[in-house]
Parts: sequence; structure tokens; C-alpha cells
Amino acid sequence: MNKEWSEKNKKMQSLIGKEATFREGIGVLFELRSDLFKEITEIVNTYPEEAFSQMPFAKAEGYHSKTLAYSMWHIFRIEDIVAHTLIDKDSQVLFTDGWLEHTKSPIITTGNELKGTEIADFSKSLDVKAVYEYCKAVMNSTNEVLKGLEYKDLKRKFTDEDKKRVADSNSVSTDEEAVWLIGYWCKKDIGGLIKMPFSRHWIMHIEAMCRIKNKL
Repeated sequence: MNKEWSEKNKKMQSLIGKEATFREGIGVLFELRSDLFKEITEIVNTYPEEAFSQMPFAKAEGYHSKTLAYSMWHIFRIEDIVAHTLIDKDSQVLFTDGWLEHTKSPIITTGNELKGTEIADFSKSLDVKAVYEYCKAVMNSTNEVLKGLEYKDLKRKFTDEDKKRVADSNSVSTDEEAVWLIGYWCKKDIGGLIKMPFSRHWIMHIEAMCRIKNKL
């Protein structure tokens, strides 16, 4: 794991764990997310569109076996679902301002159910620049959700009703490779969700994107 990102992530987790330093910890979280998003921006601004559907590690085990486009979509669909449908109980960013049409995505799910050539074909269907703008919109929207949290919210847990709401949104595939996500998220409290998916999940997939782009 990138040492700088790892250290900042550890610092954030330590700070949000205490009421006196909670707000400072959220500030460090924003710094980490900004640093990570800069990496995505650099990749989008540097590589041609055809690079985003290539799978240089197609047969590998791990997140780097995907594509650059898939990685972007996956990170921010999960964040959009968790921040809005689960935590804030409002509309996902994907369904506002025509993002589904702009991105040209054939799916509204996280993409966990896709395998092999399905990932490459899905990636080819996407408008990469629009996906990038969608990612930015989700990040900014989630940051507003995070700004509104207080220390006491970290222990907030989720119910069967919350699980049903996420399932009913059809944003998570019923495929066994994906449906487990709903239970995984709902077993966590908000403090747990800050770690996964709002910080560590980014690190894991963006590090994978770096491996992919370096190979390309």
C-alpha cells in the first residue's frame, strides 16, 4: 500500500475515534480523498480512451485484474449507494442530472457481477470523461454527507428496513458475486463505512489503477 496514503488513513481513523479530534479527522479524510482523486484525474487526463477498457492483468487475482474504467465506476457506484440510499436515504447522484445517460452505462449496479470479457465489454460501452465527471460529483456529494456527521453518528447502525431499501433500489446485483455487499454494509456502523468504502476502498482500487496504467 502507498505509504503516504496508508499513514494518512491511519491518522484519520485515530482522530475520528475520539470526540475531541473527530472534526480534525474528517478534515484528514478529505485530504486523503483529495490526494487519491488527483491520481484518478491524472490518469484520465493522460491516457487515451481505449486504455480504459484494457486488461493487462486479466488472469491475475486482485483488483488490478479489472480495467481503469471499471475501477472508476465500481468505486463511485458503491460510494453513491452507501452515502445516499443507505446513510442519507435520498436519491443517488447517478439518478440526478442525467448521469446514467451521460456515462452511457448499460448497468446501474456496482459491477461486482461482471467477469472476464464482460468487464472489458462494459468498459468499452462507457463514456470515460462522463464517468470521471460522475465520480467527481459523487465525491463532492459524499463530502457534504460527511460534513454533516457528528461524532455520535459513528455508532449509528442499520436495520432490515435499510437492507430492503438498498435491495429495492436494484443498485446491487442479485448475483452471488454482488448481493453479499448489502449485508456487508449493513453490518457496519457509520464509523465502519467511513473506513470502507469511503477511504480504504478507494486506496485499494486506486492502487490497482496505478498498477494497470503503469503496465499499459
